[in-house]
Amino acid sequence: MSHLKVITILSDLGTRDTSVSIAKAILMRYAPEATVVDISHMVAQYNVQQAAYLLFSAYRHFPKGTIHVSLVDVFAGDNPRMLLNERDGYYFITPDNGILPLAFGTEIENTRLCYEFTKPFIFSEWINNTGRVIETLSGGGALSYKACTIKNIPRLLQPKLMNDGVECNILYIDRFENVVLDITRPRFDEIIKNRPFKIKIMRMEDITTISHNYNDVTGGQPFCRFNNAGFLEIALNNDRAASLFGLESFSTGSLRYQTVKIFF
Repeated sequence: MSHLKVITILSDLGTRDTSVSIAKAILMRYAPEATVVDISHMVAQYNVQQAAYLLFSAYRHFPKGTIHVSLVDVFAGDNPRMLLNERDGYYFITPDNGILPLAFGTEIENTRLCYEFTKPFIFSEWINNTGRVIETLSGGGALSYKACTIKNIPRLLQPKLMNDGVECNILYIDRFENVVLDITRPRFDEIIKNRPFKIKIMRMEDITTISHNYNDVTGGQPFCRFNNAGFLEIALNNDRAASLFGLESFSTGSLRYQTVKIFF
């Protein structure tokens, strides 16, 4: 892979301190010709599921050959490992913390072990090694890394089919407080089978149809649509669905997901 053009960064580092700037500065030393693009740095701390959703949502919109770098929960586990994965013409440099199987399913191929870290764990060391991997990719040397299997494969979220409906987990809540559920259009169609459905939203009118955009309903009315990533999203036109409905996404402290049920 020569003529490297784009590197993306996804992290839980936030923007209040210098961590993101340091990461970018180090990577630029190894790939000065590349454009560095932020996917997001506002992933909830250590929330690998949320990071996986954002990575899956964004990666395919970039040019083929883009290197996607995940800096979410990089030192997960007793012996943190840096992985390189190739799929669909893209490269992914990630920790072995479950982000790849959460984003793409458990059948992960073309994965190589770049580095295995020992204490003391130093963030700048991780970034420098990331830069070396990118430098190697730019020179066409990716195959020098040893093939490996992913060690950390967490339980994948799945909608739970019930007698009277399907219970969906909340994957993500965006800055407009739209609520993203873990059900895609193909899975929705497979389960619902053209039957009538309804989503009960507290004291508001039930949602019974799929909308195409936010203006399909009047202001303050709830609706659902399939977003650009292909997942079902519950929203309010010109209002904040999550706060009004009391909904939350994954909570690291309690290790739980809040659910929304679609009745049929």
